[in-house]
Amino acid sequence: MTEADRATVAEQLGREPRALRAVAHRCPSGHPAVVQTNPRLPDGSPFPTLYYLTCPRLTALVSRLEASGLMREMTERLATDPELAAAYLAAHRAYLAERDAIESLGTDVSAGGMPGRVKCLHVHVAHALAAGPGVNPFGDQTLALLSDEWPSGSCVTDQSVNAGRPKGQG
Repeated sequence: MTEADRATVAEQLGREPRALRAVAHRCPSGHPAVVQTNPRLPDGSPFPTLYYLTCPRLTALVSRLEASGLMREMTERLATDPELAAAYLAAHRAYLAERDAIESLGTDVSAGGMPGRVKCLHVHVAHALAAGPGVNPFGDQTLALLSDEWPSGSCVTDQSVNAGRPKGQG
């Protein structure tokens, strides 16, 4: 990660980022949209969110979908769609494998409620952008819902910096 990327992420978040490893996906403008983080913070405490959404524009759009009740609807589908549940379990396992390849936290807890529920769409979108299509079904579905609004524009000059950023996003 370059110093310029680090500075951009700090601007996007409105604070200094923690545990940064790499830019995992870029916005159309070339700015970081997703960063990969270390499994532990510098003080040694666990930081299980391997992929972290930084693009303020995309974060605000995802927050809007979260507020609509979409996560509840997605979680309900897990109980009735065995293929979707299997794909979601595979996303959970892929997430753990990627994180454990960096450093094992000694837990099977991944992020975003995987594999039993959908808790945070920001995590799923970040994972889908970092891993590519076909890995995280709920990340892919969320991105498809936003395809008319993102990717476009520059997140850094957007007036919505930090708008809609949920508490707990890093």
